[in-house]
Amino acid sequence: MDQQKNIVVVCGPTASGKTALGAALALAHGGEVVSADSMQIYRGMDIGTAKPTAEEMTGVPHHMLDIAVPGEDYSVARYVQEAAAQVENILSRGRLPIVVGGTGLYIDNLVAGREFAPFSGLWRRRLQDRAREEGIEALYAQLRSVDPERAARLHLHDEKRILRALEVWYETGETITDHDRRTRNLPPRYHALRLGLDFLRREDLWAHIDRRVDQMMAQGLAEEVRALLEAGVPPSCTAMQAIGYKELAAALRGEVPLEAAVEEVKLRSRQYAKRQRTWFRRTPGVRWLYWGASPDFERARQEATAYLGEFGL
Repeated sequence: MDQQKNIVVVCGPTASGKTALGAALALAHGGEVVSADSMQIYRGMDIGTAKPTAEEMTGVPHHMLDIAVPGEDYSVARYVQEAAAQVENILSRGRLPIVVGGTGLYIDNLVAGREFAPFSGLWRRRLQDRAREEGIEALYAQLRSVDPERAARLHLHDEKRILRALEVWYETGETITDHDRRTRNLPPRYHALRLGLDFLRREDLWAHIDRRVDQMMAQGLAEEVRALLEAGVPPSCTAMQAIGYKELAAALRGEVPLEAAVEEVKLRSRQYAKRQRTWFRRTPGVRWLYWGASPDFERARQEATAYLGEFGL
């Protein structure tokens, strides 16, 4: 095993304590944190994304925070490219990269070092023009002729994925099905020691999520959303579809009462946590650390340190 390619991953559902454990492990093991959160990348979105404060960072360098402006598109491919550069830089300085976050798609692709098909933008624009002129049905029919396997997996009205599949074919001459199959067979870029955090009882996680949403409101989440809207961030952009932002934006526009919006944030946060639990529990090789009614970070740090010690870290 190449010791230089060892990294630590701290994953789990939202509000499970990943930030605190990641910083503690970084302090104990000479590490630096690389965020794997698809919303903490955006500047000005601090409270609603539970972005770590300077106090929570405890002096540990944190990377992949505040690297994009709300309103711009940010892809998994871009994350892998930029996060891998940070990981390699940390390794080159003899320190330990600790990837912390709940976006499983980001984590899995970073660890795998997946090769993404090139994107020039040229074919995307041409295909979007065709979709407007000819209808998505014509493009779906073309996809069925060049990549029937991918077409069979897509709904006729899934325009985004239909365009992407055709774009890959035009850009590379290789179907997206063949591309994905080939890249899945590549060995992983990193040897990831995965630590998962979760509550033993779902009800305790739900309660913790609800309390955190209340805390976010007390910290000024509504004001943060208002500031983004007043700065001209489009309500329809990806960043503003994040949990907490979409609901409060609707409340600020007077579409729903504030109290109802807050309850919706809690509900959507619990639903998201459920999806995260499903994702990470299907991930092989995760060493799970379970909380009781509340987190015990000292016990978790000790257990995590013992586990990492088995690999010489």
